[in-house]
Amino acid sequence: MRHLPNLICVFRIALVWPVVAALWVGHDTLALALFVLAAVSDGLDGYLAKRFGWQSALGKMLDPLADKLLLVAVFIEAAWLGLAPWWLTAAAVARDVMIGLGAVTFRLLFGPLRGRPTVASKVNTFLQLGFLTGVMVRSATGFPPAELLEAAAVLTFCTTLISGLDYVATFTRRAWSQPASLR
Repeated sequence: MRHLPNLICVFRIALVWPVVAALWVGHDTLALALFVLAAVSDGLDGYLAKRFGWQSALGKMLDPLADKLLLVAVFIEAAWLGLAPWWLTAAAVARDVMIGLGAVTFRLLFGPLRGRPTVASKVNTFLQLGFLTGVMVRSATGFPPAELLEAAAVLTFCTTLISGLDYVATFTRRAWSQPASLR
């Protein structure tokens, strides 16, 4: 049972293609259902890992990878289909690429990453998932109003910038706190 959170992460990664494919062919309700299932699995694997002490090194890598793959793929597909604005998509993708490159660089130069997602990152991931859910609900049902999604896009953009800057500051602080021999 201790590997259940990792299996849920793998399941979330496996859902990326069906979500994108369903969006592409216009099966909006199916895409929405699969996306919500993936989003719920994100919370479930984290809860199980913390509640039962089932954290693992693999899980620490799989969970953010699953989040990034899902969000980046769905943002790009939603923007391509005109459901999400390109400016928000570009910011979300750039943030995730920056975090990924920062993590790899830190790992190569300074050693293992010992940290947890920041509060800003958790809020941003929640808003990105919520925004994408909203655009898919709108695509499937015509609701919520476009103005509400526009406001949500601006809020999500702001948290994306804040979270990205927070990660840059965090990686920089950690790098500078390393012994001089590692810098």
